[in-house]
Amino acid sequence: MNHLPLIIKREYLNKVRNKSFIVMTFLSPMIMIALIAVVAYLSQMNNDKQRTISILDETGVVASEFETSEFTTYSIIDNMPLKGAKELVKAKNDFGLLFIKKSSDSMNVVESVNFYSDDSPSLSIISGLERKIEKRLSDVKLQKAGVDIAQILASKTQVNIAQETFEGEKTSKVDSYLKLAFGGAAGYLLFMFIIIYGNMIMRSVIEEKTSRIIEIIISSVKPIQLMMGKIIGTSLAGVTQFVIWIILGGVLLSVVSAIFGIDVMQMQTPQQELINQAMANSDAQNMAQELITGFVNLPILNLCVAFLFFFIGGYLLYSSLYAAIGAAVDNETDTQQFMMPIIMPLVLAVYVGVFTVIEDPHGTVSTVFSFIPFTSPVVMLMRIPFGVPVWQQLLSFGILLCTFIFTVWFAAKIYRVGILMYGKKPTYKELFKWLRY
Repeated sequence: MNHLPLIIKREYLNKVRNKSFIVMTFLSPMIMIALIAVVAYLSQMNNDKQRTISILDETGVVASEFETSEFTTYSIIDNMPLKGAKELVKAKNDFGLLFIKKSSDSMNVVESVNFYSDDSPSLSIISGLERKIEKRLSDVKLQKAGVDIAQILASKTQVNIAQETFEGEKTSKVDSYLKLAFGGAAGYLLFMFIIIYGNMIMRSVIEEKTSRIIEIIISSVKPIQLMMGKIIGTSLAGVTQFVIWIILGGVLLSVVSAIFGIDVMQMQTPQQELINQAMANSDAQNMAQELITGFVNLPILNLCVAFLFFFIGGYLLYSSLYAAIGAAVDNETDTQQFMMPIIMPLVLAVYVGVFTVIEDPHGTVSTVFSFIPFTSPVVMLMRIPFGVPVWQQLLSFGILLCTFIFTVWFAAKIYRVGILMYGKKPTYKELFKWLRY
């Protein structure tokens, strides 16, 4: 008799009715949104902070370059010694004092610039001041050399190479970023899902083994049915938890943003600010058009279908190994010696995807690793947005499916013997012996 549906139902209900599962299902998104809200609030406070920076320019050359912005006010100090300027800045409680010492040669000004403040300034503030000084001094040097700066600016040309396939399909640089984002998100999601819920399957097997419940169950159920029931039931519970996280997280994020007026988009690092400045200087309309074109060019249907099959295939492949490890040991401490062979292919797949697929999605390394079953779920998902022939996808999935069938047989052998073994720490040599039983 096929008991697989009953085992799946039992595993699923046991997981979703577990108090810790219910608590973490609803508590995790709350904690995550709370952390995001705190970081966004602190970032918003930092971005909205008004600063006044006083400038004492003894050269009289650089001060004109500093213009007051939304959150930074520049105050020019004239005809005052450094000591008096410091006292004045402290009295006004300004953020800091930028001192540019007078030099006989403007070439040596770069060695005579100091910034005084009570607190250490951030990297973005110092970098911003340095860029303004560098720009102004460069202009001064060019003018002394008799170079017309206006002509230099007029001679600058921006080139945007139009990209098009031999079949006439137009692409752009934005296409590559979109493909990278979609492929990377799919691969990383699979990686995290395997790690989180694979461990859940392993702990479930260990718990039943240590409580001796498994001895009763195994008397009426085939080991392979029990193992597959655990994998599928726990997977469905994981999908349920994941969906609740997404829905609840989205609702909480909207509520927090509306009630507390926190704008998550204001969470900016100095690098992000530089990127935003570069984006502001480009043609926003052309950028929007390229984004739309890039999204249209994505093989959305192929991505969705391939993601479903490779996600399920990759997860089942690794879950069977996690279940076998859980059956072979008595506690989680003993699992560490067996975890490395499982984690390493996943880590390798992510590294190949990030450092190789992005640069050369159709190269030898990317192609080979997209056929190796232990790396293909991640690497192939990252390659597909760049255009992979259907036959390669089918071949890769076929190899993955055959490997999964072999792995299930392999894991079931270990599972059948391991779930009834107690009080002994297994070795790789003993696992191979169990395969012959």
